[in-house]
Amino acid sequence: MVDVPPVVLDRASRTPLPVQLADALRAATADGTLRPGDRLPSTRELAAALGVSRTVTSAAYDQLLAEGWAGARRGAGTYVLSAVPPSATAPPHRGGRPAASSELVDLRAGAPCLEVLERGAWRRAWRAAGDSPPDRGPEPAGDPGFRAAVAEHLLRHRGLVAGADDVLATTGTSAAVAEVARLLPAGSRVAVENPGYQRVVGALRDAGTEVVPVPVDRDGLVVDAVPADVAAVYCTPAHQYPLGRRMAAERRLALVARARAEGWWVLEDDYDGELRYDVAPLPLLGALGPDVVVHLGTAGKIVSPTLGVGWMVAPPVLRDLVVERRTRTGARPPRAGQRVLAAMAASGDLARHLRRLRRELAGRREEVFRTDEQRYRVAERLQRLNELGFDVGD
Repeated sequence: MVDVPPVVLDRASRTPLPVQLADALRAATADGTLRPGDRLPSTRELAAALGVSRTVTSAAYDQLLAEGWAGARRGAGTYVLSAVPPSATAPPHRGGRPAASSELVDLRAGAPCLEVLERGAWRRAWRAAGDSPPDRGPEPAGDPGFRAAVAEHLLRHRGLVAGADDVLATTGTSAAVAEVARLLPAGSRVAVENPGYQRVVGALRDAGTEVVPVPVDRDGLVVDAVPADVAAVYCTPAHQYPLGRRMAAERRLALVARARAEGWWVLEDDYDGELRYDVAPLPLLGALGPDVVVHLGTAGKIVSPTLGVGWMVAPPVLRDLVVERRTRTGARPPRAGQRVLAAMAASGDLARHLRRLRRELAGRREEVFRTDEQRYRVAERLQRLNELGFDVGD
């Protein structure tokens, strides 16, 4: 383990201490003070050395884990993954003035960014999947290699501790939601965000449940507005679909507390939770309430919908019911997509792809900010001309 790197935290700064600490560790990685493979001090040791609380060091490590700068393994602690300096991977700050570009930028909400996927990595993963020997067919819970890869991915990129046995393969989020809904008592009511993801709403109705719309505000799902008699709550805490807001930490805690008190299942759709910019990470619902939360993810947004694969981390009782039903009905998630994703993870191509994807989408985000700033300046000038007596229209 390396010694605590030299870090100076400005307690008078408006920048939160976890953000300052994460920035300092990145800088230490960039200048060679920390090298790939170096094991970092524990959150307790680092907190003691810096004279801060473990909340600060834990939040900083969570940020670096989510960005792919650091990794974590059970029993091995947290270690450095990347030596690429932030200036080489991050777009200009929002306050900057990016150069104008004539290229069209795809800003469709929820559309996968397929052009970022490196074709060589894609071909290698499919070849590796095709080299697998013949077997008796897909297992109800999913391919063991896929489940292990997803568990590692969730730990490294989302801070969710789950073993391979906790993970189930799915064919996507809507299908996974429908699987859970079919296990609920007949006529069960399920709360969903309003506005929300209509494909999941349709899947819930097709499964025979009554959909109960619940409003959202700037802090996400309004937990107090969820009726007590629902059997489950579906939500998108990382990026509320379609409004894009994050569920506040207080709401997350309140939702888990109510779920425990009322006996609800919470279906957490983390459809692109790996992609986050300029904000500190918040704990997953699955981490706050593993006994009541079904954590759902998909490869469709971060790699390609061609894979037709996703994952579910559910409480043991619910996980066993899903596997039992699949065994009884013969339903199995296709194995090819699972093996491709597992191959990408094993080779490191998945982690590299995620870094490229974050850079590309960060650039598109900056383009939106730049355009908005230009429109604001034009509107401001028009208003000023009108105030001076010039007729320049609305």
